[in-house]
Amino acid sequence: MFSDRILLLAVVLLSLLLGHVLLYFVFRRLAYLFYKPVTPKGDRALSRFGTSLKWGLFFVIFPMAEPYFSPEDMGYLRSHTLFSVLFIINLTWIIIELSNVFRHYLLEKFAYEKEDNLKERRMITQIAFIRKLFIIIILVISTASILMNFEAARNIGAGLLTSAGVFGIIIGFAAQKSIGNLLAGFQIAFTQPIRIDDVVVVEGEWGKIEEINLTYVVVRIWDQRRLVLPIYYFIEKPFQNWTRTTADIWGTVFLYVDHTIPVQVLKDKLKELLDNTPLWDRKVQVLQVTDIRERVVELRCLMSAKDSPTAFDLRCYIRENMLKFIQENYPGSLPKTRVLMEREVEGQAPFAQP
Repeated sequence: MFSDRILLLAVVLLSLLLGHVLLYFVFRRLAYLFYKPVTPKGDRALSRFGTSLKWGLFFVIFPMAEPYFSPEDMGYLRSHTLFSVLFIINLTWIIIELSNVFRHYLLEKFAYEKEDNLKERRMITQIAFIRKLFIIIILVISTASILMNFEAARNIGAGLLTSAGVFGIIIGFAAQKSIGNLLAGFQIAFTQPIRIDDVVVVEGEWGKIEEINLTYVVVRIWDQRRLVLPIYYFIEKPFQNWTRTTADIWGTVFLYVDHTIPVQVLKDKLKELLDNTPLWDRKVQVLQVTDIRERVVELRCLMSAKDSPTAFDLRCYIRENMLKFIQENYPGSLPKTRVLMEREVEGQAPFAQP
């Protein structure tokens, strides 16, 4: 009788092992069938998912052997804390790695390395936030499930339930900023005042949104510094978003010249310069006299570009070449200060200029 149980146990364990191997290769094959990584990060995510299946699937399918064990054996297995904890940890591991594979699948499907990427950036922002929230929920549930396997933790939990109202009030006051950040994260993820890769001006700094986390946002500034701001900053304070609806932007260049400058010649030169550069998107091109002062005339060159980095390069290009053109062709029309010198006649007061 005892030998029969040993034989049955060996057959069941062998069957589980074979089932584990079979399911591992089936799941791995299905993963590669539905998702073929095109980036190294995606390939690594799929490889980590395969590793989680390899080491964790056995503990997940082990309860399938319940009908083949006696009630005494299953009672021992169920009461065995180590087995239960390993089961929960491995199942959590598999779920998290699967969510990572799904994230990389969507990142590759909605790649935003292109000019018109508004839809892609909107999707990636929501995916990133939802996945982080999903992982937190999974970890909280798995931690609670692990603690419930210990008698002391169950007793503590039962005691805490009787005073849940008091603890809820205390935790609410202590974590109101964290809860506010979480709610702000929800609002940003779905109303989207900012998205991943948006160009923004915050705290007087120009940069791009690099990360949107549950409690903070990372802005990559133009000189590669990182500005870290609490997520509620983008709900409570004003900021500039240069790519809210489109990346197109207008750039301006101001020229200060003498009143004798021929404006039409400068208009023609601006058009020539813009026609000969790929930085201009051929939408807006204007040169206007925007102010006349005592000593100089203010000219504004207005032009458009596909995005803000291109607009910056275009402005520098126009500024340099317009200055060079004026220096070479109209050096007398550069800003100057006029002084009138008169000889004083003896016995007469000098002529006073108004």
